[in-house]
Amino acid sequence: MRIGIDLGGTKIAGIALASDGTTRAEQRIATPRDDYAATLTAIAGLVCDLEARAGAPGTVGIGMPGAISPRTGLVKNANSVWLNGRPFAQDLERGLARPVRLENDANCLAVSEAVDGAGAGLPVVWAIILGTGVGSGIALRGRALSGRDRIAGEWGHNPLPSPRDDERPGPACYCGRHGCLETWVSGPALAADHARRTGTATRGEGVIAALRAGDAEARATVDRYLDRLGRGIAHGVNLIDPDVIVIGGGLSRVPEILAGLPERVAPHVFSDAFDTPIRPSRYGDASGVRGAAWLWNRP
Repeated sequence: MRIGIDLGGTKIAGIALASDGTTRAEQRIATPRDDYAATLTAIAGLVCDLEARAGAPGTVGIGMPGAISPRTGLVKNANSVWLNGRPFAQDLERGLARPVRLENDANCLAVSEAVDGAGAGLPVVWAIILGTGVGSGIALRGRALSGRDRIAGEWGHNPLPSPRDDERPGPACYCGRHGCLETWVSGPALAADHARRTGTATRGEGVIAALRAGDAEARATVDRYLDRLGRGIAHGVNLIDPDVIVIGGGLSRVPEILAGLPERVAPHVFSDAFDTPIRPSRYGDASGVRGAAWLWNRP
């Protein structure tokens, strides 16, 4: 049996999968924000609960924000900042008394969709998360591409390609830079752009609702969003030329965004044609936790 844990900023999701991918148990709990020791305790308790419900012990894979630095063995780049600089992998293995495999949460999304999701059977799967934050992961033949420095797929902290004059230097990002893709194409970024242009404060869901009601300003906001997202995706396509692009996160559930993407990507791709499929993730919010479990799919 394989257990997957998806450590998010507000919730920790857990799943127990049988060898054929069927779900034997699943559970969600609140993340103890800003409390490292309590986060370790919560994960250990969730693993124990899943094993009790499934009636068997399992391997444990963890999807996490950020990554484990190969230089120090400590967490880096996590927007759940209480993890940064901590020996998370070692502490988890000590607490669970077994080996644990950890990957960035976007890499887990890619693995899930490559194993039995929207990219099943395809050699190169590029999975993009469009939600509260923005990131991406790459799976090669069902396995996560972590990279030498464990930053493969860190798409959200590249600058917006081909910025226009009114897009420079761009909004401030929590990473300390300005104009990262995350500040342009996340859910909060969609709402912030709408507020800057219209003076109307709303959430991303409100912009989409206004779009569907025929609001011209909301249409213009979504048009700008698609233009920026298309430029950003094309940049990735030019680098890795994936067999499929899978979109996860809250914005993957907005049909107007997925439908408008191919025509926005194509003009910026360095090719005579762009026909790479762009698909929503098969498992939605559960894809990351399933991918964490599938980290033990191969030796």
